[in-house]
Amino acid sequence: MAIQFTSHEVKDYLKEKRKLKSFLADLFATEGQGLQSLHYVFCSDAYLLEINKQFLQHDTYTDIVTFEMGEDPSITEGEIYVSIERVLENAEKFKVPVNQELHRVIFHGALHLCGFKDKSKKEEVLMRNKEDEYLKKYFGEL
Repeated sequence: MAIQFTSHEVKDYLKEKRKLKSFLADLFATEGQGLQSLHYVFCSDAYLLEINKQFLQHDTYTDIVTFEMGEDPSITEGEIYVSIERVLENAEKFKVPVNQELHRVIFHGALHLCGFKDKSKKEEVLMRNKEDEYLKKYFGEL
């Protein structure tokens, strides 16, 4: 199992990468999802917008785009693109530390790969609860 973090033309805000890799492996195990490989790419709004247009035909800014690359639905081989600009803006908007918002988005992408959706109101509530659960496990009480 390999988990990688790459910054593409943006500042690297991620600390304690070894701890996070271990935590993400535990998240997948807890959710009953196999994990072969996972690559996070932290990038700019412009870079993620191009990915959103090219692969999803969405002409909108977003904080995250998640791709399952593998053929076996029970074993994740994923790529997750995160806009650092959106993370910084959302941290300010929601008045939370940047590190907390960054990890929320990281866990959000992992949860998508574990099968969680957020299209309906019910799915969105479950996703937020799961994000909060993992944020509390990772950081302790917030």
